[in-house]
Amino acid sequence: MRVVDLQLSFPAILLALVLVALLGQGMAQLVTALVAAQYAYFARTAYGAATAERRKDYIEAATATPLSRGRVVFRHLLPNCLPPLIVVATVQVANSIALEATLSFLGLGLPVTEPSLGMLIANGFVYMMSGRYWISVYPGVALIVLIVAINLVGDQIRDQLNPRLRR
Repeated sequence: MRVVDLQLSFPAILLALVLVALLGQGMAQLVTALVAAQYAYFARTAYGAATAERRKDYIEAATATPLSRGRVVFRHLLPNCLPPLIVVATVQVANSIALEATLSFLGLGLPVTEPSLGMLIANGFVYMMSGRYWISVYPGVALIVLIVAINLVGDQIRDQLNPRLRR
């Protein structure tokens, strides 16, 4: 967890920039850089959820029975750790999309032959003052709508998985 803490001390965009610069351009390299830059959020959430669940009475009762450790982990601990991970996953998908658009806008994301909202915004950026602002505005609006929609879905999933909000 110390490596995760160290990684969380740096902004994700800085780590992604360094990794993309080291790995080069391409879809596989970009996905590798995005995963490596953002896995720490999942690791921290999984560790915190597992630590909190491990102290609960039902886990102690399950470990007191002759069940194997694997059965206790996969049948009792893991299902109760999934809701926070699902919520973090939806938020991180939105962050990954924004990070990819940022890297593509800077010219470090996908190659020019691959479609990307960041590349569309960058291509229209030179026309902003010439009256053709829509070349960048429409992809920017699409990016914002996509990110907001994913965050709203994440909020709904969080509300559905929260037992305190159930009626």
